[in-house]
Amino acid sequence: MRKYNFLLLFTTVLFLNSYSQSKQNQNSQKPNVVIIFIDDEGYGDVGSYGATGFQTPNLDHMASKGMRFTNYYAAQPVCSASRAGILTGSYPNRIGISAALTPLHKKGLNSNELTIAEMFKEQGYKTACFGKWHLGWQKEFLPLQHGFDEYVGLPYSNDMWPRNNITGEKVPTTHKRSRYPELPLMEGNEIKKYITSLEDQDELTTLYTEKAVDFINKNAKDPFFLYVPHTMGHVPLGVSDKFRGKSEQGLYGDVMMEIDWSVGEISKALEKNKIADNTIFIFTTDNGPWLNYGNHAGSSGGLREGKLSSWEGGQRVPFIIRWPGNVPEGTVCNKLACAIDLLPTLAAITDGKLSENKIDGVDISSLWKGDFEATPRETILYYYRRNNLNAVRKGNWKLVLPHKYNSNDTIAGNDGVHGKTKKMAIEQPELYNLSRDPGEQYNVIASHPEKVKELMVVVEKYRKELGDLNVGIAKGSENREIGELKK
Repeated sequence: MRKYNFLLLFTTVLFLNSYSQSKQNQNSQKPNVVIIFIDDEGYGDVGSYGATGFQTPNLDHMASKGMRFTNYYAAQPVCSASRAGILTGSYPNRIGISAALTPLHKKGLNSNELTIAEMFKEQGYKTACFGKWHLGWQKEFLPLQHGFDEYVGLPYSNDMWPRNNITGEKVPTTHKRSRYPELPLMEGNEIKKYITSLEDQDELTTLYTEKAVDFINKNAKDPFFLYVPHTMGHVPLGVSDKFRGKSEQGLYGDVMMEIDWSVGEISKALEKNKIADNTIFIFTTDNGPWLNYGNHAGSSGGLREGKLSSWEGGQRVPFIIRWPGNVPEGTVCNKLACAIDLLPTLAAITDGKLSENKIDGVDISSLWKGDFEATPRETILYYYRRNNLNAVRKGNWKLVLPHKYNSNDTIAGNDGVHGKTKKMAIEQPELYNLSRDPGEQYNVIASHPEKVKELMVVVEKYRKELGDLNVGIAKGSENREIGELKK
């Protein structure tokens, strides 16, 4: 009996030590990070943000188990600039990137910029990008030269091809896109094949999702950073047979349902490999909806305007984060945050090193962990085009500066047809209280001169630091150069 008791005690101690060591190893491993980044999906295109006509059960579940932000902003309201911001932690104009790079450009992300992938790679993380890159298509600008171990995807937008976005047929030689090459699907630094039909585009969301799941399965025992910048829902819209015709809203709703499916598949892979509890899982979008495409565009959720504008609909976008045991479940954060904050926040959490270059992002990990008394970010800058400061926000107040823009408040296109826009100009500054008026309908500048004065301090600070072509300041003293193709 004594031998039995001793053996039982010995076995129990051995088991507890083994279990304790296992837990210690699990807790000491740095968290994995997954960022899903959607193209042209608006503030109102997720169920928990008020979407109608389609369901997003996986994203809604993610929000119920994590946190969603209501005042989170893309870095700029356009493709390349927005991606530059999330990857470098800098306002895009600071690093010379604006608008959307095309296949005719010989520019891209400068190698002197430290990307979020390089920050993770320096710590021993495995890194991958599956989806739309759009920061230069020549080899020196592609993901493998900016910190990613693996890459499969399109090097730029899926409408940058010599084909009709509705029929898939070649455009006539008089069309501006006739100079573009066929759309390349890249693997690493090489062209895997060319996308030459709308049917090819239908499979992109599934392809990226399968690559992401395979990457998780291969690297579950090591810390990893997975970046999935989906091509959809940029026009031309593509959706697999799994979801075609499934939504009440039509093709755009089908696309959103497949995006939600992708979130679910990646979440299942994390659960299957028992690493969901040690993974920071983020979902957000690059800018607001491209409204002049009508029923092929998303919803700004009642915010003013959409993509390509500095009104709220252009830059305020969904942001959902799940990180079990760290991010409190089912919470909503209404504090200011921006895509440029992700790099410094994740660096702080993982003890990663930041760039020696000046960046504009701030550590918002206190908000992620539920400290809503904290205010890590006080202002948002609405820069657009090459270097135009169109507005600033401080707290709940937004000062809109004189600038020109193309409004979607006109006849929209439908079924893939690009609708009309009308040229508009803000001649005098306008002031909006976004806590009461998120749709920016009521200009209250006449009744709050003290707020105008307060926000102009922010305006002048950044005009001096970053410049503002709206008032003839060509370049700020701390801006850096975009990467140029080497001769």
